[in-house]
Amino acid sequence: MKFGAIPVDEALGGIVAHAVRMDGLVLKKGETIGAAQIEALKAAGVFDIVVAKAENGDVGEDDAALRLAQTVAGDHVSVEKPFTGRSNLFAEQAGVLMIDTTAIDGINDIDESITVATLEPWRAVVQGEMIGTVKIIPFAVPETLLQQAIAASKEAPLHVAAYKPMKIGVVSTLLPGLKPSTVVKTLRVMQERIAPAGATLVADLRVPHEAGPLAAAIADVKQESDIIVVFGASAITDRRDVIPAALEMAGGRIEQLGMPVDPGNLLLVGDIESDGKRKPVLGAPGCARSPKENGFDWVLQRLLAGLDVKARDIRRMGAGGLLMEIVQRGQPRAIPPSD
Repeated sequence: MKFGAIPVDEALGGIVAHAVRMDGLVLKKGETIGAAQIEALKAAGVFDIVVAKAENGDVGEDDAALRLAQTVAGDHVSVEKPFTGRSNLFAEQAGVLMIDTTAIDGINDIDESITVATLEPWRAVVQGEMIGTVKIIPFAVPETLLQQAIAASKEAPLHVAAYKPMKIGVVSTLLPGLKPSTVVKTLRVMQERIAPAGATLVADLRVPHEAGPLAAAIADVKQESDIIVVFGASAITDRRDVIPAALEMAGGRIEQLGMPVDPGNLLLVGDIESDGKRKPVLGAPGCARSPKENGFDWVLQRLLAGLDVKARDIRRMGAGGLLMEIVQRGQPRAIPPSD
């Protein structure tokens, strides 16, 4: 693409690079110059104008943005009509945002004229939320560069794993020091947490904080539940603690104890077989009693979208896993300086 100041008489078909406003004449940036505009410019005493002119093999900014956006968009992603070289992408359904970051980086590495920006990977998104944008920087790009960007996008690197109508079974363990109101509040927060995914609570069992009764409760709820969540009256501190021991006693398996996300460090992820399927079992950290975002949310959201969560997935959550402090924490991370 050619760019620069040229005589008005040579500007036919050019694109206005900078808006012109004088003596009642208004030419907007991006407007294509026709014969009428040339006469108006000359009448206004303008004899030179900065324009962009496409060359053979160039693709206009809107066409280029649309073609690339349509290539980037995967399942449950819609593409907005382009404007000024930008085409936005939106979630068609609520779910978890899945991004092939290598492909996005590859597109952005092609040339400075072609850019793709997205929300962060694994983010929970709602229907209609803007999740990405393709922006072509100049007024046109060579077809060769656009084809390279399309090739780099591989197989639709941006898609939404839509939530599935999951059934959640909750088991709460009890100790003398745990107020009944705390359990009630926890269940209310849990219902609010799963509502955006269209999931429902199908079981609410409360048992002593002992391995035997908890194992029996897990076995009781596993058939009617897609996901089982255990809220312990006491935090899990070891694989031999009550909740992990109860899961194994019930025939389940521990996938990961602990996660590099704070709040949320003391999360247990496991599973148990029921009707020939492995169903996720979560031992919730204490912070999951709060509605504020924590590591429990990150795992639960993926499970609600039908995604597997393995130990390696959890261990990759550390970068960005330091979340905001919550009021309920008894020991803040920062130690105030002594006098």
